[in-house]
Amino acid sequence: MARMLLYDSNARTVRETDIRKPEENEVAWIPFIGEPTEEIERLLTETFHCHPLIVEDCIKRNQRAKLDKYDIHLLLTFFHVNKDMSTVEIEHVIGPNYVITVCSREIDWMKETASEFLRSADYMEFSGGILYRLLDRCADHYANVVDKVDNVLDGFERAIFHNPHVRIAEEVFRLKRRMHHLRRIFGDEKVALGQLTHQQFPYSRQEADVYFIDIYDHISRVLDSIDTFRDSITSLLDLQINMKSDRMNEIMKTLTIISSIFLPLTFLVGLYGMNFHYMPELKWKFGYPAVWVVMLLVAGGLWWYYKRKKWL
Repeated sequence: MARMLLYDSNARTVRETDIRKPEENEVAWIPFIGEPTEEIERLLTETFHCHPLIVEDCIKRNQRAKLDKYDIHLLLTFFHVNKDMSTVEIEHVIGPNYVITVCSREIDWMKETASEFLRSADYMEFSGGILYRLLDRCADHYANVVDKVDNVLDGFERAIFHNPHVRIAEEVFRLKRRMHHLRRIFGDEKVALGQLTHQQFPYSRQEADVYFIDIYDHISRVLDSIDTFRDSITSLLDLQINMKSDRMNEIMKTLTIISSIFLPLTFLVGLYGMNFHYMPELKWKFGYPAVWVVMLLVAGGLWWYYKRKKWL
């Protein structure tokens, strides 16, 4: 059974209690984590009197990152990014003195945020403060995604330099698709955060605007990193193709040099392999070693010439 954290502004304390609509002197965070859809629908409709569209979005959970405004509620859709770069949709319903978080499963930073609320009651003085803590914790984990992608790309580069023929194209394209997906999510979140100002967000305070701007800047930096990674992925594939071409050119160059050295030797062997009866060198006592000397001189001369031209 889900429970909520309740802040009492008179006593300035936070306690955990059963879910109910908070009084005027109370502020609450209500996490619906992994709850059945029927229970979520009942609580949102009967207890908090949310708009039917809010209830529908929280149940279906197939939305883009967005900020929707209704009569007395705001709906903010945000995303948590896992270590494998899959995403978890999170719905935040913001009311006058409460924030409802709907998520399909428990996430570590939610537990950490709940512990923060219990330790420091000041974080729950108003709805905007609760929302900021939740979004800040979520955005902090985006840095882990950036570091992971950076390490993966670095590993790909090392693998290509070690062996240009390594098979990484499938993994690179899979990573590229994930980057496109995350780029769209972060872009939508940036737009939604741009709307969370004191004038358009009635359940916040003017001094809290700077905190949401900080999250906005954080996501902007993550977006810049994602764009850089997308360019790096394209360059990575070009690098592998170029290195394969260079390696093939080196192989062809080596084979061509070997062939050009043996070409005159093949001519000499073919010349003296003819079966004419009258050939001057056939009955010469030193004809065989002389041919060997000529062939060695020709091969050595060509090798020296190629070295001088720096073709070897």
